[in-house]
Amino acid sequence: MNRRTFVSSTLALSTSLALADDVKRPAFHAIACEGTYPRHLQGFCTNDRDAIFWCFTTTLVKTDTEGRVLKQVSVASHHGDLCYKDGRVYVAVNLGKFNEPAGKEDSWVYVYDAETLAEVARHQVPELVHGAGGMAYHDGKFIIIGGLPPGVNENYVYEYDETFRFQKRHVLASGYTLMGIQTVTHADGAWWFGCYGKPAVLLRSDEKFQFTGKWEFNASVGIAPISGGRFLIAQNTSVKGADGKTNSNTARVVVARPDEKAGLVIEKP
Repeated sequence: MNRRTFVSSTLALSTSLALADDVKRPAFHAIACEGTYPRHLQGFCTNDRDAIFWCFTTTLVKTDTEGRVLKQVSVASHHGDLCYKDGRVYVAVNLGKFNEPAGKEDSWVYVYDAETLAEVARHQVPELVHGAGGMAYHDGKFIIIGGLPPGVNENYVYEYDETFRFQKRHVLASGYTLMGIQTVTHADGAWWFGCYGKPAVLLRSDEKFQFTGKWEFNASVGIAPISGGRFLIAQNTSVKGADGKTNSNTARVVVARPDEKAGLVIEKP
């Protein structure tokens, strides 16, 4: 075999292996989470391979990429948005009040084994003085976001190292958003933040949390990046009983792509 033939064969083999790996690797796509839950979805994350983790305020759920439940555990209220890192799931938790002046919150990060959903650690994060509501991990740091009292004309993003030592509070010049920020993720050099509101709004910043955009788009119950520069966006549906009170919640994720004018745009199935 001459050198040219060897190189061509090697490239062909590498391409075949890559294609085979793509076939074996589950693709994240629009799906519904199996089951109904008493409280609404607060956020979700993936392990970038074969699982999705959903947090329904008082229930933590692990599903496969088709939404089939693999594990489910009851958790303290209020478990919020979450993230995955190295075989563990990290959830922002507030056991006190949200959106109040400092002193009424009780902010934590609860850590779970991603395989079993068994709790393995807790870290107090008292810097989240308006209540810890969501978190993400990127480039050696955890970012935690949360509530906001009415009338405060900016949001706050709290940075921690991998052992949850507080590093810095970043000011996000976003203007006031209802109850602060609910969800957060990092993708392609930017931070994305989902917020409540009528309408709900989506915020974006650069790596250094310099504000770069605000749109009317609802990512307030979950946002996570997937392949191709796209995102999964969570949607929660609440069902009311005959008494007019909500008695069950379901959730699903849809696929969205970035759009400079709209922030994100939901792709049609």
